[in-house]
Amino acid sequence: MDVKPGMKIAIFLVWLLMVPSGLWYTYNTYPPNISGQWIDLLAFLLLTSIVASMPIVINNMFIFLIQWVALATFLRFGLFVEIIFAQIAVVVLLLKLRILRKAELFRLPLNLNMFFLVSFISGILYYALGGQTGPSLANDTRSLWLAVLYVIVYYLLNQIIISCNLYFIYRVKESYFGKDLFVETITTLITMPIGLVLYILYNQVGLLALLFVGIPFVSLSIVFNLYYSSEKINEYLQKAAEIGHQLAEQLHVNAVLDLFIQKLSEMLPVDYAYILEAKGDDLTLIRRIESGTVMPNEILSLKRNEGISGKVWSEQMAFLFSSRKEWQQFDTNTIPKDVESILGVPIVRSNKLIGVLLLASKKKRAYEKSQLMIIDILCSHFAVAIENANNFEQTKRQSERCALTGLYNYRYFENLLTEEFEKLTRFHRQMLSLVILDIDHFKQINDRYGHQSGNEILRELADRLRKLVGDRGTVARYGGEEFVVLLPDLSKEEAYQMAEQIRQMISNWPFTLQQTMDLDKPQQKVMITASIGIATAPEDAEDSLALIRHADRALYVGAKRAGRNRVAEYSSC
Repeated sequence: MDVKPGMKIAIFLVWLLMVPSGLWYTYNTYPPNISGQWIDLLAFLLLTSIVASMPIVINNMFIFLIQWVALATFLRFGLFVEIIFAQIAVVVLLLKLRILRKAELFRLPLNLNMFFLVSFISGILYYALGGQTGPSLANDTRSLWLAVLYVIVYYLLNQIIISCNLYFIYRVKESYFGKDLFVETITTLITMPIGLVLYILYNQVGLLALLFVGIPFVSLSIVFNLYYSSEKINEYLQKAAEIGHQLAEQLHVNAVLDLFIQKLSEMLPVDYAYILEAKGDDLTLIRRIESGTVMPNEILSLKRNEGISGKVWSEQMAFLFSSRKEWQQFDTNTIPKDVESILGVPIVRSNKLIGVLLLASKKKRAYEKSQLMIIDILCSHFAVAIENANNFEQTKRQSERCALTGLYNYRYFENLLTEEFEKLTRFHRQMLSLVILDIDHFKQINDRYGHQSGNEILRELADRLRKLVGDRGTVARYGGEEFVVLLPDLSKEEAYQMAEQIRQMISNWPFTLQQTMDLDKPQQKVMITASIGIATAPEDAEDSLALIRHADRALYVGAKRAGRNRVAEYSSC
């Protein structure tokens, strides 16, 4: 929830104008009852700080259970001391929650203002109704009810101020009457008797009361927090298992990389993410995400022990840095200047390091040790998924490519032609041209120079076609000495021009043979020609098979029979 800069300044100004003057007024109007009780005062302050530093977590909600200590402090030492302790407790809590960053620093005076107003108004009302500092609750029923009233007013004011903060500062329009209010009500009902018991017991046994009441309560807080931590780790483990299954379902490397980064960003506060691949003696950046955007891989390769990633690689162990001071000695100016927390984890497969994952956040202490363990597990899933995706893509490439020329094969071409024709029928393409070429008298070349030389010509021709066509179309080996070029959104005239360029490129430039049957001339120059046929849909064909058939007819009838080394268009006449 964003808060406007002007509102943040106003919150600081309100604290400066209200709290110091309010403390001065309280001290002079309702003097604290602390004469000769400095040890007791320090003991209560210590208990307040301990309780403030140990909020109980329920369903991802931090429950600030300071009310019972505040109640006992108010009754024993008066309003001034209770306000001071409450201000200290807020600072301790916010430090514990690690939210006192520059962008959220306004939350400190905001909470200080809230606790001051709650304490001040509740205390003033208590004294106005005849309440006293240091009452005898065990023997005075009226004082007991005034103490209960103080708690009720304290609770109601707290809810009202929270609602106002949500509406006017955070601009949240939702009703506050929900789970938070229910939890706050229950905790108030539980802690109020504890505060009263602490005060009554303190009057009877002194500081031992803090141990009798404080130790069980603090122990309960520890148990709750340990339970929450275990629940949180179990939740992370469950998410890691789900992410592992999702990664295993991906068949392409880029899909695995994108999903991995996406899931990490959902689990952790990630402002920057880098995945580096170990190749030989170098770490090469293969994915760079900054503020949720995929960035070009401009970072140079790293060596062992070079930078944080190089350190992770060299020592093959994970590293967690909570602030810039901890890692800047290892940096080689590759980490953004606003980064604070860093998590570096090796990616290992079959006891071999294959890469490094580097996560970074602008926040200090953004990552925990338990998260390091989860990320380590996820990196294992990631390594398996990357290996499977690489194997799939390699197998797919082999099944789609001609082993001799490296061009797409007939099977791939057929599927692509079907897809392109579907786009044509859905008007996603305006036209579709097909060029088929066949090397003239190729059998004579094989007979004269040998099949190895024939293969050399096919490979060189494939390279020339690939370079000439570029990204304007797709080149495939159709079979034997035949090649096809599929040209989306090219008219018959444009396809004819390209076909003529192909024909001239073949006939005007000799092919170099490195292996021939003539041992006296191991390297020879050979001139060849090709005949080419063209057909264009939809004017020449209504389906993919017709387009192939008509281009093939133009090749053999219009080019081969007409003398070879020429380009022919399909004509229905």
